[in-house]
Amino acid sequence: MKTITTATGIDCRHFINGQYMDSINNKTFVNTNPANEEVLGTVAEGGEEEINLAVTAARRALNGRWKTMPLTERSKVLRKIGDLILERKDELARLESLDTGKPIWLSSTIDIPRAAYNFHFFADYMTTMGTEAYQHDDVAINYAVRKPVGVVGLINPWNLPMLLLTWKLAPCLAAGNTAVMKPAEWTPMTATVLAEICKEAGVPDGVVNVVHGFGPNSAGAALTEHPDVDAITFTGETSTGTAIMKAAANSLKKLSYELGGKNPNIIFADSDLDEVLETTIKSSFINQGEVCLCGSRIYVERPAYDEFVEKFVAKTKELVVGDPFKEGTNIGAMIGKEHYDRVLGYIDLAREEGGTIRTGGGRPEGFEKGYYIEPTIITDLDRNARCVREEIFGPVVTVIPFDLEDEVIAQVNDSHYGLSASIWTNDLRRAHRVANEVEAGIIWVNTWFLRDLRTPFGGLKQSGIGREGGMHSFEFYSELKNICIKL
Repeated sequence: MKTITTATGIDCRHFINGQYMDSINNKTFVNTNPANEEVLGTVAEGGEEEINLAVTAARRALNGRWKTMPLTERSKVLRKIGDLILERKDELARLESLDTGKPIWLSSTIDIPRAAYNFHFFADYMTTMGTEAYQHDDVAINYAVRKPVGVVGLINPWNLPMLLLTWKLAPCLAAGNTAVMKPAEWTPMTATVLAEICKEAGVPDGVVNVVHGFGPNSAGAALTEHPDVDAITFTGETSTGTAIMKAAANSLKKLSYELGGKNPNIIFADSDLDEVLETTIKSSFINQGEVCLCGSRIYVERPAYDEFVEKFVAKTKELVVGDPFKEGTNIGAMIGKEHYDRVLGYIDLAREEGGTIRTGGGRPEGFEKGYYIEPTIITDLDRNARCVREEIFGPVVTVIPFDLEDEVIAQVNDSHYGLSASIWTNDLRRAHRVANEVEAGIIWVNTWFLRDLRTPFGGLKQSGIGREGGMHSFEFYSELKNICIKL
């Protein structure tokens, strides 16, 4: 059953009821390396029949050994999954970089270690939880118990495939649920290996299932519409989230969404500019800018604007775009041609909207193949320009000056999105004041992407529904039952 990793990648089959299997109609599609456009392997293309098989297996497993497994034993299984991920870190990191085009150092130091930590964190957290109890005078005692929500569909994005899939799967399993996972069709490989790791760690057959395929009229639609799926958790585009909500409405499924973001990075003149620049390079361009939390709208208080732009452009020009497996590469390839064309289209749009390309703006020289885009800084755009308001999801940022605190708050809040924001200032009162007023689910002050997994993670407005992290994850993956005992 063990997957075999070659220099080019793996063929990806479905994993249903503890076994790898081909599609019933033997249909497949090709998985391509975005860095060189070479074929990595074939992927089984699932649809309604495969989803039916996976959901049936997951429903059956709910009432099997997984249901009666003691909490401490289930915690050990989760910890073992994390341990096995670390044992196979090099293999998984390679597959992740082949699939996504991101630099290997990023997969090795962030994506895969964090995937393991997701399981280690929830393995510990699940053993410390309690529930509510209330004494109603001398009349009764009420206490609550948590039960699994049931069969959960996990629909995963392509930008951080292993990190975000485990961020959902770990609490899903910790709460006693079973899962049907639908990885992004562009990045199927680490999910395929993760299923094998789960079985090796002691997860019973049917608890974890993987069905590959596409979204509309394919595996994704079949999963969201299936009447025996109790909940759907999704990370991805807002428009896809809308479609899933419509599909899930008929059976009133629980929904958890982490959607798009057009995140502001607010820089006041009293901040430490060197510290700001070091972090802003990361928050702008890490993972090719293909991170929902990237700070792609940069607002700089006017006294610091010229100096910031000059130094920011200079530092950005030092970034190396290139082969994800070559030492020294800072920025790899975009996920695929469709997205590559979309991002370049926004850069062209910025020129049409009157923007000035301070650096970047196109494909770097020296690459005959692969979907590479230079890190791009755009200034002189109006606050209402589409490139300022719409999520580009690439190595492209806009920089806009501001004069007044109220002015910048009004500008950053004038958005359909509300995922995250960064605020840079050494004025403690201002930090609290602005953080309180900015409409976003996650606010960082003098930092970015500093995460404590106990804290609530999620967005406002069209950036999501619900929260993940710590107890907030369990609130989605479980149902509370109140029991009243009359005295």
